[in-house]
Amino acid sequence: MSVISKRAGSALLVGALALPLSGAFAQDTDMRGEIPQEQPDAREGTLATVYGSPPADLSGLPEGPKVEGVITARNGSAIQVTSTDGSETIISVGAGTDIKSSGGFLGLDKDRLGPEALLNGLPVKVDTVQWGRRLLASDIDLKARDLRTAAMIQSGTRQQFAEQGAAIEENARVAEALRGRVADIDQYNVKGTTNVYFDTGKYELSGRARSELCEFAREAEAMDNALLLVVGYTDTTGTYEINQELSERRAGRVTNFLQQECGWKPWRMLTPTGMATADPAADNSTEAGRAQNRRVAVNILVSKSVDGM
Repeated sequence: MSVISKRAGSALLVGALALPLSGAFAQDTDMRGEIPQEQPDAREGTLATVYGSPPADLSGLPEGPKVEGVITARNGSAIQVTSTDGSETIISVGAGTDIKSSGGFLGLDKDRLGPEALLNGLPVKVDTVQWGRRLLASDIDLKARDLRTAAMIQSGTRQQFAEQGAAIEENARVAEALRGRVADIDQYNVKGTTNVYFDTGKYELSGRARSELCEFAREAEAMDNALLLVVGYTDTTGTYEINQELSERRAGRVTNFLQQECGWKPWRMLTPTGMATADPAADNSTEAGRAQNRRVAVNILVSKSVDGM
C-alpha cells in the first residue's frame, strides 16, 4: 500500500485558520444575543432602535434576497454567511425560521432541525425576509451529509483540544526536540507515501481509502517522532480556481479523517495543503492518467536531525 518516495513534493506551509466575528457583527448584538432593530416609530414617523427577539410570525414581512454560502460565525440569534465571492451577510434566526435538511442525518427520518444545527463551516441556502433594516431567515436548507461532517469536525476539535491539554506535558519533550530543527520540507526524510484517489470533482473518501488511511496511520505510529504531511491534487479538468479549492477540500477531508477516525494526533500533522494540478503523477491527456492525478498524497516524514541522517 505504501511506497518509499524521494519526492517531497511541496514546501512546508505554516498557518492557522481563524473565524473572528467582524466588528459590525459583534456591535450589532447585545449581551443577551438579541439584535437591536430600527423600526418605524408610529408617533413620530422616525426610526428608533429597539431590542427584541426575531418574530415567530413572518407573514407580511417583505421578501429579502436569497443567500447561499458557508456559516463562518455565530453570535446569539444571528449567523454570518460567507458566499463564494467572499461577501459576508448577517442573518437573524428566530422561532419563525424553518431549518430543513435533505438526505437523512445519522439515520433519523426527521428533516426539521433546531438552530443548534447551524454549525460553523456548514454550507447553507437561506431564504430571507426584511425585518426592519436587517435580514431574517425564513427558510434555511442544508444537506444532511454536510451537517454530519460539520458535527464530526466540531466534535473532533473539542476532543483534540482536550487531548492536547492532557498530553502537553507528555509531549513537551518530543515537541521541543523537533522545534527549531526543521526549517522546511528538505529537512525531512520521507519514510513512506500512500495515495488516496477520488472521482472527478469529488472529495468524498471511499471505503477502501478509509481502510488504507487508518492502516497507514498505524504504520506511521510505529515510527518514533513521525509526522504526516497531506497534499491534495487534481487532474487538469476545470479552471485553476476550481482545482485549487478542490485540492484543498481533498487534503482537508483526508486530514480530518486521519485525526477523527484513525486517532492520529493533530500536533503530529504538518499543515495540509492543496496543489491543484501541480506535480502530476501521470499524463493528463488520458483518462487513466487523470485518474492517477486525482489524489491526495499522505507522506510519513521524520526530521533528519531526529532520524540521525
